Amino acid sequence: MSGTIEVKPAPTAPALKQAVRTPRKIPRPSRWTEARRSLRRHWQLYLLIIVPLAYFVIFKYIPISNAVIAFKDYSPIKGPWGSPWIGFRNFELFFQNPVFWTLVKNTFFLAAYTVLASFPIPIILAIALNEIRVGVFKKTVQLVTYAPYFISTVVVVSMTILVLSPQLGFVNDAIGLFGVPKVDFLGKPDYFRHIYVWSDVWQTTGYSAVIYLAALAGIDPALHESARIDGASRLQRIRNVDLPGIMPTAVIILILGVGNIMSIGFEKAYLLQNPLNASQSEIIATYVYKTGLLNADFSMATAIGLFNSVINLVLLVIVNFVAKRITGNGLWS
Repeated sequence: MSGTIEVKPAPTAPALKQAVRTPRKIPRPSRWTEARRSLRRHWQLYLLIIVPLAYFVIFKYIPISNAVIAFKDYSPIKGPWGSPWIGFRNFELFFQNPVFWTLVKNTFFLAAYTVLASFPIPIILAIALNEIRVGVFKKTVQLVTYAPYFISTVVVVSMTILVLSPQLGFVNDAIGLFGVPKVDFLGKPDYFRHIYVWSDVWQTTGYSAVIYLAALAGIDPALHESARIDGASRLQRIRNVDLPGIMPTAVIILILGVGNIMSIGFEKAYLLQNPLNASQSEIIATYVYKTGLLNADFSMATAIGLFNSVINLVLLVIVNFVAKRITGNGLWS
């Protein structure tokens, strides 16, 4: 039986396009749509941030607009926007002031000393507390070291003055037992930085150690178990497990500390200051207070404060960049 075989021609390209249908592409929702969905889904979390967000907007960002008086000859009668514009005249006068370099040097050295002294001590305290296994003793040490943080700066300064007083202070009484003559610690400029820094360390070490204790609590216990099985000693486990575990937290705190290196606290420096130690205790913060409030030169005080803030911002960016390159951790990592 014979038959013919029909050979069909190959389908053309248009026919293939019709045969193979591409899946329909679903349009991606817009950012506003995603934002509305997120707001409906997590409205409780957004509600929680309203108060802190309003605080920063009202008390931080809105007052920034008044920093324009740094570039004006400010008159309280004419207001920030009605006062005459003088450009960078206030900055030029400040840079030409004979006390400019003294203020910058005193502020930088005091702040750098504070950062270097207050950075490692809380880490050491946190690691020591983390290794304590006696619960009562651990809680007692935490309470004793944490409590000074809640003492007012005025009270701390008053205590410091009484302790170091040449007439009433027990420090002079103690060194007098060894035949050493009484020393007026607050009257000698060379002692000011040490008094400021170590009283600050005493007051803030316990509070800062809590942050590192929280970071230590987040380390996987299996790492310590593995180290014990491998025969690592306690010091080896601290060096190879604990320190790398808290390194990201330590880097962030160090960056923030260096970023605020020119914004050292005003209250303690001003309260510990007197005419005898003013050569080292006069910093930018106290000078701004005297210039702006005591001398009523608001434009100059604002210019000095703005200069200080710009220096802090530059230091923050530089230190964050260096820390990011060296350790891989940064503020915006």
